[in-house]
Amino acid sequence: MLHRMHGTDHESAQPSGPTIDELVVADQPERWAELGFTVTDGCCQLGLVRVRLAGSAAGQGIVGWSLRGIAGTELDGLPTNRSQASAPESVSTHPNGVLAIDHVVVMSHTLERTVKALQGAGLPLRRIRDEPTPAGAPRQAFFRLGAEILEVVQVPDDVVARAGGPDLPARFWGLAVNVEDLDRTAGGLGARVGSIRPAVQSGRRIATLRRSAGLAIPLALMSRREGARPAADSAEGPTAI
Repeated sequence: MLHRMHGTDHESAQPSGPTIDELVVADQPERWAELGFTVTDGCCQLGLVRVRLAGSAAGQGIVGWSLRGIAGTELDGLPTNRSQASAPESVSTHPNGVLAIDHVVVMSHTLERTVKALQGAGLPLRRIRDEPTPAGAPRQAFFRLGAEILEVVQVPDDVVARAGGPDLPARFWGLAVNVEDLDRTAGGLGARVGSIRPAVQSGRRIATLRRSAGLAIPLALMSRREGARPAADSAEGPTAI
């Protein structure tokens, strides 16, 4: 059962720029329901973003998304559709304590090319961070999409070389979500979630679902910074999924 939340930033501030309507994930709805997400008609509403669980036959991982308010759909290989749908009027907490998406992670073999394509489609660049992540990615770019953040991660040079070179298109990778109480959520998930550790973002903590959780995408759980807006403060540092 979803717990309704009223008067949040998601509800009171409707952004005028590009926003995410839907993410399509090649995963089974039952897997998400088993982890405490509320799933209705094959969809899971995470804050203002609908996650459509299309089943494993749809492909691998995040297979596409739809955006409102974009100038074009050529986003360096990211499968993109336009959406005219209105955002939900309110948001809800899932039984597992998840509130909303904090950020969507995209991997790029050529960061400058991907950034140029996203800006050309009207996505507003927040900043570029020229510092390595804990996983070794050398640079990241951050885009604001309403309450959510798009984080574009430069693939390390050695991985680019092994994968076939810099001309490969960008691809979706994973999600980080905000939770109401990280300790409670992690405790409820038990061995399916890794240990809680400090996040790169000051004042926040993070834990990552293990492969044993059975999801088709990497998913990180993040605490909210004290007094911060839900899902709006992650552009000050890279993900640690």
